[in-house]
Amino acid sequence: MPMKSLPSEITICGHTFDKYIEMIKTFHGHVAPGVVIGGFMVDLACRNLPQGEYFDAICETRSCLPDAIQLLTPCTVGNGWLRIIDLGRFALSLFEKYTGKGVRVYVDSQNLDDWPELRTFFFKLKPKKEHDSEALMGEINQAHTSIFGVQKVMVNINSIQSKHHDAFAVCPLCGEGYPENDGEICLGCQGKAPYLYCEAQSSQED
Repeated sequence: MPMKSLPSEITICGHTFDKYIEMIKTFHGHVAPGVVIGGFMVDLACRNLPQGEYFDAICETRSCLPDAIQLLTPCTVGNGWLRIIDLGRFALSLFEKYTGKGVRVYVDSQNLDDWPELRTFFFKLKPKKEHDSEALMGEINQAHTSIFGVQKVMVNINSIQSKHHDAFAVCPLCGEGYPENDGEICLGCQGKAPYLYCEAQSSQED
């Protein structure tokens, strides 16, 4: 699929590059290279989508890329329009929510040969503390969209439908509400909560 090129003045979904960097700092906590790269990916996907449709997003990694999607599109984990399907690939798809027709943008490893710092970053060839951050950001700026591949996709809508909870019950052990279909007690009381302990604490201020 041919890529639509960047304009002469670099923008990311209508934001200047500097503005996007500030957005990353506020939202992500620091300027992570993966979120910067993700911004170019989201922008490229948006520029290859048909106009005027309602789109959802799929992210194929939990690392950094979901934040770029949430910063630059209406798709978030909270509203259910962003689904993270962790395949371990640095890739995203934007697709029409009712038909599944869309576009996928991914990092093409064959296009990293000319960018040694980017290749080191993506393949984790060095510990993070040994990365040359300045050189890496320089390559990100120079590479722009040249390291990405773009594919037309048709998403299987049925395979990504969100789980709906029709009825809720009160767990007899913890007393909290939970989806009735999860069983006679909630999943937390079934041992699936991540806590080593939960200790009662007053919610009242002293």
